[in-house]
Amino acid sequence: MLMSTIHLKTSSFIPISLSTKHPNLLPLTRRPIKLHISACAAGQEIDMERSKQGLYTAKPKKVVILWDLDNKPPRGPPYEAAMSLKRVAQCFGEVVDMSAYANHHAFIHLPQWVVEQRRERRHLDVLERKGAVTPPEPYICSVCGRKCKTHMDLKKHFKQLHEREREKKLSRMRSLKGKKRQRFKERFVDGNYKYIESAKSLITPKVGYGLASELRRAGVFVKTVADKPQAADWALKKQMQHSMSRGIDWLFLISDDSDFCDMLRRAKEANLGTVVVGDWDRALGRHADLWVPWNGVENGEITEKDLVLKSERRKESWSRSNVLFSVSEFYGGMSGERTSLMDEIVEKLESSGTRISAFSEGEDDEEVEELDWLRARLDQPGDEAYNTDDEEEGD
Repeated sequence: MLMSTIHLKTSSFIPISLSTKHPNLLPLTRRPIKLHISACAAGQEIDMERSKQGLYTAKPKKVVILWDLDNKPPRGPPYEAAMSLKRVAQCFGEVVDMSAYANHHAFIHLPQWVVEQRRERRHLDVLERKGAVTPPEPYICSVCGRKCKTHMDLKKHFKQLHEREREKKLSRMRSLKGKKRQRFKERFVDGNYKYIESAKSLITPKVGYGLASELRRAGVFVKTVADKPQAADWALKKQMQHSMSRGIDWLFLISDDSDFCDMLRRAKEANLGTVVVGDWDRALGRHADLWVPWNGVENGEITEKDLVLKSERRKESWSRSNVLFSVSEFYGGMSGERTSLMDEIVEKLESSGTRISAFSEGEDDEEVEELDWLRARLDQPGDEAYNTDDEEEGD
């Protein structure tokens, strides 16, 4: 059994208080000092930190997510796509930053799935108003619980009652200042989660479909860049350099733009793990440690088995190709019967005095065995054809 040793390098300072009459020496005060322990196992350093309970645990890896919205916008609901991306990134460590960059065209553009969804909703509202379609259950307001027969009645009720109350609270908040304004906002504006959830489905945004607000709700820092070519790429590269200087461990890049190849090379030189999420495993996928399909991430189909690094895959393939040859594997893993049969044959040959060797022991032995075999063959009766042929060859 192989035993692996772990060498701990500790550096600690013990708080000491000295009292001396020497004028040049000042008494040292007791200050709590954090202990830093780095464990070296199998040539890898592991940073350890002390928890509140006094236990030393491994520091979680820091992960940063950078999202190029101009190149990879969500193809479905933005909140669900951002949460799925965050769950995949959490398999590598703790997500400390999640940023998305795009110009204002990405936030005012309506994708095809949003257009079709709104068209179906309007068509269904018309049928409900005419009485051609009756909903199986009445529509219930999630703020006050009132029941409405049609979706149009629910929408009218929400705008006349709850939206007016919301506007009154916002005007009241604007009239306040300082701490009073902050407390009022936290209690009546930001804390009204029922209204926020209902407004997403009942109130249609004047511009876009709420991409920025949904991403912010998922914890994404959304930055609108200038309307210039490559503006989002420059902002992403700046944020990437800033993240590399902060000492992160993993970098997630959601893009297919080949302009980020240089940044991925620098990250690899700095021993930084890189994961690219996109539609094509081409330029960026070759320079990254792992490539993940964007459709699989957005639909929640990526598991931990799919997150195997390229280096680990190469090690597995190399170990499989260098497996030692064995008789059991050659015969398809046959067990028991073939082994016992070979043992019986070897025992019979050894009892008869026959010697079995895997290597040749000389040409003389081979010639003697061939002569003995020919003599025994010629002495056998009934092999006249064989004997005549041999005599003719001898003549």
